[in-house]
Amino acid sequence: MGRLEGKVAIVTGGARGMGEATVRLFVEHGAKVVIGDVLDEAGQALAGELGESAVFQHMDVSKEADWAAAVVSAEALGPLNVLVNNAAILHMASITDTTADDYMRVVNVNQLGSFLGIRAVIDPMKKAGGGSIINVSSVDGLHSSAGLSAYSSTKWAVRGLTKNAAIELGQYGIRVNSVHPGGIYTEMGGAGLMSEQELSEAIYADFPIPRVGLPKEVAYVTLFLATDEATYSTGSEFVADGGWFTGMRSPGMPCS
Repeated sequence: MGRLEGKVAIVTGGARGMGEATVRLFVEHGAKVVIGDVLDEAGQALAGELGESAVFQHMDVSKEADWAAAVVSAEALGPLNVLVNNAAILHMASITDTTADDYMRVVNVNQLGSFLGIRAVIDPMKKAGGGSIINVSSVDGLHSSAGLSAYSSTKWAVRGLTKNAAIELGQYGIRVNSVHPGGIYTEMGGAGLMSEQELSEAIYADFPIPRVGLPKEVAYVTLFLATDEATYSTGSEFVADGGWFTGMRSPGMPCS
């Protein structure tokens, strides 16, 4: 029996990258999944491949109407138990070169999208008797890097939103946690620019785990939080970053 047998989930940004890995793993473990994304062709192809266990729903996560439609699609599959707020976009520029429009475009997807998602699933999860909300933040929601004023701001905000929602919703059996990936081999993480080995050697050689991470390695963390194995975890941060936030091995130092 799968670890998510009988559960219904919405996964945003589910057509590729970490979202796709999460969708595949959830279905493998018995869940039925609504794949939410603006990438219609990729999302429909994934749903077609996975058969009756997955449906695609066009979703702009910054639009309340799209959230309402996703909930309808999910409840057609059964009681809604799980939400993975994974959809995100990245804007890299200095603060000086980031316009207000640039900044708000990132806020609307990464931050507002997560808020609207949480709000949309509260009543369905109450009806289902509880649930798990997993907000995908980032290692850049724990620290930051130059050029990430918009992205890092929103990922820090997702941390705060997670804790607030955990406090408010725990009484209804709804758990809310955040996942913090870092250095993952996706298009956002440079997969289109270098091979996995090249990227590992160029950027991650001094990480505690000296390689780039894989989307499925984050998906397994999300899977745990979606299962009933994590029923006493809420308002917490789960990091999958190869030790990036811990610190680097410095060349010339002992044990490096």
